Amino acid sequence: MLMPPDTMLLALANDRRRELIAEADRERLLTSARRARRHHDALAVRRQPNGTLTSCEPSAAVPAQ
Repeated sequence: MLMPPDTMLLALANDRRRELIAEADRERLLTSARRARRHHDALAVRRQPNGTLTSCEPSAAVPAQ
């Protein structure tokens, strides 16, 4: 199908604009996912005991028999 040059140029410009918008959306989504994962990983590290502290559970001394 033949198109006038100005219509073809407009269609190409619109296609390129849609591609740029889609690329920006992907970047925002990836950035958001990375930020959420980094936050999740930081929370997981904070929850892990590092082994240098004693147990938080109270321990009862049992007399020897």
